[in-house]
Amino acid sequence: MSTYEDLGVQQGPNSTLVSYLNKLIWLLTGNFAKPGAMHPHSWVVPLAHYDTNPRRTPVTGARMPGGLVPCNVIAEEILTDHPDRFRAMIIESSNPAHSLADSAAFSKALAALDLIVVIDIALTETGRQADYVLPAASQFEKWEATFFSVEFPRNTFHLRAPLLDPLPGTLPEPEIHARLIRELGGAPRVPLTVLRTAARLGRTPFKLAFAALAALDKKLLGMAPYLLYETLGPTLPGSARSASVLWALAQRIAASYPAAMRRAGHTDADALFDAMLTQRSGVTFTQDEHADAWNYVPHPGHRIPLPIPELLDLVTALDSTPAHHTTPEFPIVLAAGQRRAFTANTIFRDTTWRKRDPHGTLRISPHDAERLGLTDGAPARITTARGTAEATVEIDDRMQAGHAALPNGFGLDLPTGDGGTERTGVALNTLTDLHWRDPIAGTPWHKHVPARIEPLPA
Repeated sequence: MSTYEDLGVQQGPNSTLVSYLNKLIWLLTGNFAKPGAMHPHSWVVPLAHYDTNPRRTPVTGARMPGGLVPCNVIAEEILTDHPDRFRAMIIESSNPAHSLADSAAFSKALAALDLIVVIDIALTETGRQADYVLPAASQFEKWEATFFSVEFPRNTFHLRAPLLDPLPGTLPEPEIHARLIRELGGAPRVPLTVLRTAARLGRTPFKLAFAALAALDKKLLGMAPYLLYETLGPTLPGSARSASVLWALAQRIAASYPAAMRRAGHTDADALFDAMLTQRSGVTFTQDEHADAWNYVPHPGHRIPLPIPELLDLVTALDSTPAHHTTPEFPIVLAAGQRRAFTANTIFRDTTWRKRDPHGTLRISPHDAERLGLTDGAPARITTARGTAEATVEIDDRMQAGHAALPNGFGLDLPTGDGGTERTGVALNTLTDLHWRDPIAGTPWHKHVPARIEPLPA
């Protein structure tokens, strides 16, 4: 029994409900924690934290699944006179002015902030609206890591060394953050002095010193990445200072998954840390067994509570909910972001990299093309409740009637040789609405945007 859920479900109507029903299928049929079934993994570092009583945002009261603010409520958390509104943002390696729903609303929100600091490798649409842009080195010019735990039972981690020297004026993110902390006066002098001395004496003295300081002041744990970068980092071989945070992650893995870590061949946290630093092809950090899956269930007694009243109420409400949200004014379901051979979110910043579909066509079914008077290769106008755009039509018999699709990764304002910018394709979030979202998790319904499509003169 195996299921895999992706954006078609996660960015469509009833997305949280469908995710819940999906999991009920394999839970109710007993397909959990046994060979050939479903199972959670151990983690290098959790991307989110589970909580049965999730926090809520200060202005709108939106749920924060996993402790994260839903992107679609950020503008509403800013565009208000509420005393607890968001007033500043540090935006790192993301481009929300382009990539989040309803670009017009989000740009208005950015303009209302008191301070915006962007850390990125390119001057993006968001960077152009920032007060400060701190240029980072690219992925090939710094230490990077991959830790997607999707291959049971072995969980792998891959630390990649830099291949090239950074461009002048750029820095790796750990150095950028360290300089910010130093300049803002946030560096704790005594802990830094103690830990630097301990690091020169060896791993065991360092671990004892770190544990003692953390026991005296638990706030230091929140500064662990910085403290490790400044103290343990300079002692690491091969200029791997940016990888110093792995020491803390290795300690956490050893404490959380000791048996799974030993099954993977590591005697203790230091052995795992050394393997992470030196095994260039990647390292298996834990090896799970099927029974471990029950230990990863965070509820009391490691039991899974199946009924979630709020979601069961949504099931009941389906009988009175329209099957779709199109209208006579907007009769087409537009997938605002389709994966294609040469699309990759917004990391393609050179249009010559696209060997096919260089302008991002509007794909539509033969049935709708005939009904709407659209011809292959001709221009068309797409209109939604939030905006309009133009694209070239591509008639595709894989599209269902009533559905159309535009690719992701287009519509970026890329620099030209004369100092200006040039846009290729549709910036999808000029068409999307931040209120068009899941009522539980706030997920945008990008795969189900009501639209109207009309032919344009060639």
